[in-house]
Amino acid sequence: MFLTRLTESFSLKKRCLDILIFDVMMICMRTTLTIDDDLVRELREKAHQTGAPFKEIVNKAIRAGLEQIDKPKQIKPYKCKAYSLGYPPSADLNHALNLADRLESEEIARKLSLRK
Repeated sequence: MFLTRLTESFSLKKRCLDILIFDVMMICMRTTLTIDDDLVRELREKAHQTGAPFKEIVNKAIRAGLEQIDKPKQIKPYKCKAYSLGYPPSADLNHALNLADRLESEEIARKLSLRK
């Protein structure tokens, strides 16, 4: 069973959420959380919109957050789109070494012709 109470800490000038936890033996444990003002505003607005108590909205938000932590992130599979890079039509791609040799020979001949 959870009981919540929103208090204002005068020393820190921040709003704190006091959470009282009762277990089966009715031992009370108090936990204080510091919640940012913008989150308190959103929680109060949600409580007002739904008509639900503030503590119910806080508990739902915490539960939803905990459920998201436990779920593994679903990563979309990587897809690589293939593009044609082109190749000499006379080349047989099964003989890649012959192709590399021919292209290298053509490049050497081109560089030699530039030195004339």
